[in-house]
Amino acid sequence: MSCCTPDGSCSTGTATATEGIATVYNVSGMTCGHCKATLTKEIGALDGVLAVDVDLEAGQVTVTTAGEPDDALLAKVVDEAGYELTGRAA
Repeated sequence: MSCCTPDGSCSTGTATATEGIATVYNVSGMTCGHCKATLTKEIGALDGVLAVDVDLEAGQVTVTTAGEPDDALLAKVVDEAGYELTGRAA
């Protein structure tokens, strides 16, 4: 099986979010791997979300979206998961 796509570019089969808008949010209440897994799953299930990267030490979540992110929707999802989105990182 070839790693090349029909357009001639190569693919390793690993999805990477090289396109899209990356937005970093401050999220409080994250302490462990379970927190990371929960937020990755819940945020990743939203339409238009291409990637989620949770940084427990920094207390930040980077969300890569196909278009401009919906901050209110993200805050709602984070809140429903038991955490608090306190705003975009500076």
